[in-house]
Amino acid sequence: MGGDSAGVSGLDITVRADTKVFRNGPFLIGFTSSFRMGQLLAYKLRVPEMEQHGDVFRFMVTSFVDAVRDCLKEGGYAQRSNDAESGGSFLVAFRGRLFSIQSDYQVCEALRGYHAIGCGADYALGSLASTAGEDGEGRVRRALEIAELFSGGVRAPFRIECLENADAEQHRPLMTVAA
Repeated sequence: MGGDSAGVSGLDITVRADTKVFRNGPFLIGFTSSFRMGQLLAYKLRVPEMEQHGDVFRFMVTSFVDAVRDCLKEGGYAQRSNDAESGGSFLVAFRGRLFSIQSDYQVCEALRGYHAIGCGADYALGSLASTAGEDGEGRVRRALEIAELFSGGVRAPFRIECLENADAEQHRPLMTVAA
């Protein structure tokens, strides 16, 4: 999973020292939306353990999302408008699978094996689609470089982390970009 270092507010951009990609227990997380949300996910989020042979998607939709909602509410980040609660967007790699958590807390698992979020997502997805069959880390780095080339909100340095798939239910390639 790879992330850039841009913090964007309107037309202002700050290259940040804190990272958009990090580990929290067995989860590899990459975020967009807000650095405050990312900080809460990195330092405050506590997710109950999943049963060894449980349904991973069900766990993500229930236990994981419930823990995220509680974390964001307690941290003062979750928003409430017209009786609808919202958070932010982020990617989660867990047990060899890749999930996208949307601002309405829906959980998406794309069949293509890679995903991208943030203002450079469309460029990164195009790059990832065009580099199928190549080395995973190289694909992620190239996707970030292409996103930086075309998006004013993406900046190096890039951070790339890998999830160990030793306990993976399925060994599928995880190609992710948070820009």
